[in-house]
Amino acid sequence: MIDTRGLSCPTPVVMVQKAIKDGAPAKLEVLADAKVAVENVTRFARSQGYQVEVAADGPDFKLTLTK
Repeated sequence: MIDTRGLSCPTPVVMVQKAIKDGAPAKLEVLADAKVAVENVTRFARSQGYQVEVAADGPDFKLTLTK
């Protein structure tokens, strides 16, 4: 689980990029509180071959990245 709440871009994308580079997990969950972070993480994850599901979780968003 990567918690990017309270962080502005590009930090959330960099955190996801590092997690993928360190082990390329088949499934990765990301918490975000900004729509821009959701859009940027989604775009990056898809470019790396991940499918992305986004679910609203109160004021936050939970992204599930799967290969």
